[in-house]
Amino acid sequence: MIVAFSISPVSADGTGSVTDAVAAAVRVVRESGLPNETNSMFTNIEGEWDEVMAVVKAAVDAVAEVSPRVGLVLKADIRPGHVGQLQAKVERIEAALE
Repeated sequence: MIVAFSISPVSADGTGSVTDAVAAAVRVVRESGLPNETNSMFTNIEGEWDEVMAVVKAAVDAVAEVSPRVGLVLKADIRPGHVGQLQAKVERIEAALE
C-alpha cells in the first residue's frame, strides 16, 4: 500500500513556525527504512498495512511531543500484491508524456 499523509502541528512557541515539528515527523519516516518521499504538501510511504500505519503513528507521536494539537490528513492506495509503486506510478505517467 501507499499512504500519503500530512501532519499539521500547531505552533507551540507562538511564532507560527512548524518546521522543526514537521522535520521530526519526516525523520521518523526516513528512519523507518520504508520507501518514502516528501514533497511540499505530503509525505508518501510504501509498505504493508501494519508497518505503514505504525510509522504514521510514530510520526504523529513525534509531532505531539512538541505541539499541543496535531492534525492528520491521510490518503491510502491499497493494492495487494503490488510493490514498488511509489516510483512505478510516476514512471508510467512520465512514459505516457513522452
